[in-house]
Amino acid sequence: MPENVALVIRFHLMGGEDVSVMSGDFDGEPEAVAAIARAVDERRSLVLMRARYGHEDDVHGVVVNLANVVSARVSKTDAVEAGQYL
Repeated sequence: MPENVALVIRFHLMGGEDVSVMSGDFDGEPEAVAAIARAVDERRSLVLMRARYGHEDDVHGVVVNLANVVSARVSKTDAVEAGQYL
């Protein structure tokens, strides 16, 4: 089984601010986008078991409430022009 890729997931909230999480929970961008879309469709939170928030060095479990998320971007880098959008 291949090791999961470190992905940057940037959530754009209704209030206009962005929240960025580095996650190792997915094999690639398509799987992450599909998981986020499924969670939105099912009106549930997104659970990440191997995530880093901000500039933290430690990996933690993170629960993201998607109720106030307007859009999400998934990419392998934190560049503005990179990544798939949901």
